[in-house]
Amino acid sequence: MNNYILSIAAVFIGALIVFIFKEANQKNLKLLLAFSGAFLLAITIFDLLPEVFEDNPFAKRTGVWIMIGILLQKVLEYFSKGAEHGHIHLDKKTYQVPKLLFISLGLHAILEGFPIHHTDGILMGIIIHKIPVAMILTTFLLNTQIQRITTIFLLVSFALMTPLGAFISENFEIAQEYYREITALVIGIFLHVSTTILFESNEGHKFNITKLLVILLATAAAYLI
Repeated sequence: MNNYILSIAAVFIGALIVFIFKEANQKNLKLLLAFSGAFLLAITIFDLLPEVFEDNPFAKRTGVWIMIGILLQKVLEYFSKGAEHGHIHLDKKTYQVPKLLFISLGLHAILEGFPIHHTDGILMGIIIHKIPVAMILTTFLLNTQIQRITTIFLLVSFALMTPLGAFISENFEIAQEYYREITALVIGIFLHVSTTILFESNEGHKFNITKLLVILLATAAAYLI
């Protein structure tokens, strides 16, 4: 139950930060994204990858599922406009709910919920990842012409998607039967999202020592969990 509550709370923490401070400081947001990307990547490598390859007679097939996950996330980003790693390129004057954006983010969030109950550390990685995503999403919604009650409904719905994925993985036999394959798919998604966050070009292609230190801190934290 704590896993469900914490994953929901991550979205509300991110949204609350934006509601209180109105506009997220872009420099701080980029550093938070860098920390979340590094932490998610490290947790994926330290915890999820060993899990799916341990005592695995079908390692190459598992690798195929990881590649499918990477390609799936590439497709999802076409519809989400990059919200998972810090960008939403949509018309801010719209009155319409961006349905494809929320379908894409929802599918991503459901899938990332699958390993929560099975792998130490991944919950923390997801929480740290979801806070800046929620901040970006909330900022976008507040800057559109979409009604506030609709904005709140969308954020609540988004918050429930990851717990839904965790619930499915725990209570549906087919999800348990194909847990390794689904987790490999999630690994591919995490690898794509985290590396995109980390290796997108810095402004002016300048070396950023602060960002490097944040990445090292996140990696060390993930290792120690």
